[in-house]
This record gives sequence, C-alpha cells and structure tokens, in this order.
Amino acid sequence: MTWQERIGGLVDTLLDRSVLAGYPRSGFELRRRLPGWPADPEPGALRDRAAVVTGAGSGLGMATAAGLARLGARVYLVVRDTAKGERARAELADTVPGAQFRVLRCDVSDLEDVRRMAGELLDAEHAVDVVVHNAGVLPPTRSTSAQGHELALATHVLGPLRMTESLRPGLRAADSGRVILVSSGGMYTQSLPANDLEYTVGEYRGATAYARTKRIQVALAPMLARRWGPDRIAVHTMHPGWADTPGVADSLPGFRRLTGPILRNLQQGADTAVWLAATPEPLPSGRFWHDRRERPAHLLPWTRETEAERDAVWSWCAQAAALP
Repeated sequence: MTWQERIGGLVDTLLDRSVLAGYPRSGFELRRRLPGWPADPEPGALRDRAAVVTGAGSGLGMATAAGLARLGARVYLVVRDTAKGERARAELADTVPGAQFRVLRCDVSDLEDVRRMAGELLDAEHAVDVVVHNAGVLPPTRSTSAQGHELALATHVLGPLRMTESLRPGLRAADSGRVILVSSGGMYTQSLPANDLEYTVGEYRGATAYARTKRIQVALAPMLARRWGPDRIAVHTMHPGWADTPGVADSLPGFRRLTGPILRNLQQGADTAVWLAATPEPLPSGRFWHDRRERPAHLLPWTRETEAERDAVWSWCAQAAALP
C-alpha cells in the first residue's frame, strides 16, 4: 500500500466515523477521488447472469436494477404492485436499452408468497447469481404480516431469510452466488432487541422498528455466511448513506426537509450494492459495507450484543422463517 493510499484510507475512516461528512452526497463524491477507491466492475461483468432485486419498483431498488442491467445481468424486479412494477420495467428498458427485465409479484413480508415467487423464479432460471434484498417498510403504527409477525421484522428479516433459503438451489448452481441485504446507517443507534423482536414492549415508533430490524440484519450476517458458505454463497450487508428515496420523502419528511440539498442521488446510494454484486475481488462474507469498504458493525459501545443474544435471535428468526 502506498502512502497516498494510507492517507486516503485515513480520510475515508474519518468520513465514516463523523457520519455528517461521510453519509451525504459530498462524502461519496470525495471518496471516489481518494487513492485506493476500489475499481468499478468491468463492462459486462454480469453478462448472462440472473439477478433478483426486491422493492425494485422505485428508489434504490430501481437504481440497483439499472446498475446490474448495465453490467449485463437479466434482472427480475420483485414488487408487491405489478402495475407499479411494469411502469418501472418500461422506464428501466428506456434507461438501459437492450437489457432484460421481468416483473415478479411478491409481498416479501408474506412467507408463503415468498415461497411461491421463489418457485416461479427457479422454474425460469437454473442459476440465480445475485439476490439484493432491498424491499423496505417504515410502518407509522404497529402492524403485522400475513403470518402475524411485526411488519418491519417480516419484511427486512424473515422474508429475506425465507427467500434466500428458497432460492438456495439456484444460488448454489451459480457456483458463486451473492446475497446482499440493504441495511441502514440508522442501525448504529440500536442494540439487538433480543428480548423483544416483535416490538411489543413500549411505544411503537416506525423509525425505531426500521433501525432495529436493520441491526438484526447486520448481526445475523456472519451466521448466514456460515450457513450458506458451503454452497459458495456469499452474504453481504451494506448501507447506502443518506439517499433521496421515495421512502425518505414519504416516511421521514422532516429529515428530508433538513437534508434535501445534501442527499445522495439514487445511483450513488445503490453504488455499493451493485459493486458487491459484480466486483471480481474476493470479499469476506458476512461483513458490513458502505461506499465499497468494510465498516464496523458498531460505533457505540452500548449497542454491542453478546454471542448468546445473537444465537437466541438467530434461533428465533430461523424458526419463524421456517428454515430447515
């Protein structure tokens, strides 16, 4: 490593720990100019590969789908609303001429609907190379999924677990499958809710529910890496920084009013997910990423969980998602 790259790494770390400097658009733009910024995937890096993106009807999901398609992937857009999905498909087809997009209907919070969709996808594709779990919700009040689980937990944790397990034969057939969970920097504010995964205690707040379930994603990633690693399936979690998404506008209007001028565009927010899906670099599985670099899972000491707490959360989630 050159001294320029060492300085670049130090600046990158300072940006990350400061949050206010690293998460906005300016943080991304500065990092891209630092020595040591990881190389872009080669053109055609995903040619003849199949990729799945949940929540692909708008926002980061749609931007991720576009990024994967530009690299040659056939992209399956997993959406709850097929009409919205078809509008996104038409827009994406104009944005990435010649790319292949297909809409699949699925409510990611509904485990039975996830099984159905996964079966439909495996009928169409022998190998599934990339799965990006991007679908997200921020409920204004506590609500539950078709199976009775708190909605953020079902959407961000249980549904992705069930979907990945159901797609495991396709990911195994790809021989180097990659699973990417889009988390959030907001998870740094939360500890693992090992004793109240369903958020039944205390006043319910959607933003807290969102951040708690994103913490669960990051905490479980090393266990998922061990579970699926023997099938050469890598698992990565990442966060996009502060991006100007429809979800932010709808669910956090106050935050958007304050930060609107500095928010990242959608392509910048999706950059690391696309890079994780396509980079030829051998990356460690089960880690947390932001702006193409591995990041610590904790910034605040009081959010750290014990191994026993992680094991308990994993056992509960695996059972709730009906993993064999």
